[in-house]
Amino acid sequence: MIANPAARALGAVAASVLGACAVADEPALGAAGEALSADEPAPGAAGIGDVLYPTLGNGGYEVDHYQLELRYETAAPSQAIDGTVTISAHATQALSRLDLDFAGDAVGAVTVDGEPAAYRREGEELVITPARPIGRGQRFDVTVSHFVASPKVPSPADFLGAPFFSTPDGTAWAAQPYGAHRIFPSNDHPRDKASFTFLLDVPAGTTAVANGVLADQRAAGDRAIWRYEQPEPMATELAQVVVGAFSVIDRGRHHDALVRDVTPTRLVAALEPKLAIVTSQLDWLHERLGDYPFKTYGSLAVDARMGFALETQTLSLFEVAFFGRPQPQWTSVMLHELSHQWFGDSVAPTQWSDVWQNEGHATWYELTYLNPPDSAELTGLMQYVYSLSDLLRAFFGPVGAPPSGDPNDVFNPNVYYGGALALYALRQQIGDALFQEVERTWVAKYRGRSASTADFIAVASEVSGQDLSAFLHAWLYDATTPPMPGHPDWTVAPALAPLAADGPSMTAQELRALLPLQRH
Repeated sequence: MIANPAARALGAVAASVLGACAVADEPALGAAGEALSADEPAPGAAGIGDVLYPTLGNGGYEVDHYQLELRYETAAPSQAIDGTVTISAHATQALSRLDLDFAGDAVGAVTVDGEPAAYRREGEELVITPARPIGRGQRFDVTVSHFVASPKVPSPADFLGAPFFSTPDGTAWAAQPYGAHRIFPSNDHPRDKASFTFLLDVPAGTTAVANGVLADQRAAGDRAIWRYEQPEPMATELAQVVVGAFSVIDRGRHHDALVRDVTPTRLVAALEPKLAIVTSQLDWLHERLGDYPFKTYGSLAVDARMGFALETQTLSLFEVAFFGRPQPQWTSVMLHELSHQWFGDSVAPTQWSDVWQNEGHATWYELTYLNPPDSAELTGLMQYVYSLSDLLRAFFGPVGAPPSGDPNDVFNPNVYYGGALALYALRQQIGDALFQEVERTWVAKYRGRSASTADFIAVASEVSGQDLSAFLHAWLYDATTPPMPGHPDWTVAPALAPLAADGPSMTAQELRALLPLQRH
């Protein structure tokens, strides 16, 4: 974890992590631009309507289930996978054709409801024309067989640049925010969540683990087939498949969840005692947020230099190197990723610009795990972040409006620290009891769904009995920092980093150094 200088002085660790309303499908248009009836077949949109990623996701249908069949021919970490995905979906308009997101190496064949379908690749889109149109409301299956994807060696210098990556022990996935379609064809946006089945065909003696619960494991000659079921809806960016020389540490059932960790076999003895803290962290979050939202949880440790940790659903991803640091650095990172199972995984963002909902909440719980909300340490840290808040907004955009889709802009310090500061302000405004009720209501009401910042504001207003629209809009979207409730003496300190007439006088790199950002 990285702490800012003031936080160190206060004995607090300030860490940050990796980690709009729903946009309806645009009306279908004919060749002359005229609006078509919803019952008249037309192409589905090549993007779901995301503000930061206009071509990510697709329109005209919603996915209900993915069945991913992946064959790992050998145990070599460098090998490509040969995969088949069957996507069960329903049409939200009459479709003459539809798109999937895909940027892998190759595609073998495509069928729609068992019939061969024409397809072509356009950039990172797989454009599919079925043998006959799909009616509005119709359920249908698209099968893309023998797609190929190859792993890369990850590097902190290429942030989030290796969604399918190799390690000395095998391979794993890190697909946030838009990397899933670089592995398998999908509707790659968190607004379209679906259940998953994973069928992993690997050499005998090789371990294979995926999101969810192990439903079956069987031998097939010199091969082994592992089947995992992830019944709760999941965004594609949260999918995880790890294959190689790994061991599964079974910790039994805790709060109705099966707890298991996955580590390189050669490192089990070193890592197992540290990862065991997860059960007490489940207790801590259960007390604050209610029931854990999935059937299983655990940590995946990989011997790779990535520069981040990641909340892949039910199996959070960590670098082995994290666990060589002193406490509380690695324990707080673990708590952050566990918090994401509620904030970001169970309740996913509607737009990627809503990512503060993920990171601001996970940072809030990480920081309050280290120091109680009313402690001098936490209060001092929030005052320090507050003093920098105008600069954070100037460099990185308001909390709820990252400036671009570059991952360094999406996962910027203001999303983490500024998001936590906005939650601190909300707690100051409505009091601790109502704040806790807002949090529990949010994760319960939108469990298994995608939700927007407008939805969060509505929940906070309803629970508190106050119209918080203007208050939260200012904290999340204004260019300047609002007054902090309960702290009229807090000021945005220009002496810390003065603004020049032609813009900020410091560089973004210098500002990041004041609030170092460890992505997780």
